[in-house]
Amino acid sequence: MALILTPAVSPRHAAPVSRPGCDTVLALPALGDPLSTARDRPPEEAAEDTSFARGLRVFLTIADRGEIRADELGTLLDTPLSTVYRYLRTLTEFGFIERMEGGYRLGQRLHLTGGATVSSEELIRHADPVLRMLVAEAGETAVIARRVGLTAVCLHEVQSPHALRVTCEPGTATPLVAGALAKVLLANAPDDIQDEALGGTTHAGALRRDLATVLAEGVARSESELYSGTVIIAVPILRDDGIVAAIGLIAPAERATLPWRARATRLLAEGAAAITGALRE
Repeated sequence: MALILTPAVSPRHAAPVSRPGCDTVLALPALGDPLSTARDRPPEEAAEDTSFARGLRVFLTIADRGEIRADELGTLLDTPLSTVYRYLRTLTEFGFIERMEGGYRLGQRLHLTGGATVSSEELIRHADPVLRMLVAEAGETAVIARRVGLTAVCLHEVQSPHALRVTCEPGTATPLVAGALAKVLLANAPDDIQDEALGGTTHAGALRRDLATVLAEGVARSESELYSGTVIIAVPILRDDGIVAAIGLIAPAERATLPWRARATRLLAEGAAAITGALRE
């Protein structure tokens, strides 16, 4: 997550902008353009990967697709089937994936919340129009994140049109104990995950009280926890089998007035309901 100061540009015609000392601001996909969600890369780039990177690409592609066959992985990643099976065997031994009748999916070690059968790709596809609506209505960056192990991983963002804005690059992972998005995910996680996440903190008691409040109210709010001068408001995306992900709005504190926070909370609840409904269809 970063605080970016750069000239505002139209999302449809945005081009990468870089400023000394700042992160590069990447162009948003034009409305209607296909979203690149799997961590697939062109074969000419993949050929330069290290063995670790190739194994990670196998794992992330499984996470994005939800369930996939070995031959499909080989085709998507332009990798020999024998090599794919070698990575699959290692990932299976460590419990990161498991073999099913129809292929491979994330293993029980990572299936720690309900709704884990929803792929990241499906989440992004359904969330993107909702995030765009949130940005249009609230004027700030909208994000969707899900829990992987003991981290909150940003899956997708739609950036604020303001020159001064907060961004959360997809793939960014943060601890489950910091920030509203992470706390929504942790509050709805199983008890053993909460125990493990809080085990290394010095203020576990206060955090447990925070999580209980988040669970009761259905919303989390944080200020300057991940980046000084920023406010995050987040709510869960829930199905009957548990939490799937969290969506949030991230704003510079100077623009996060009390009326804005109240409006953002309402908009997020409506957005989460819309995504949940889309996942049922």
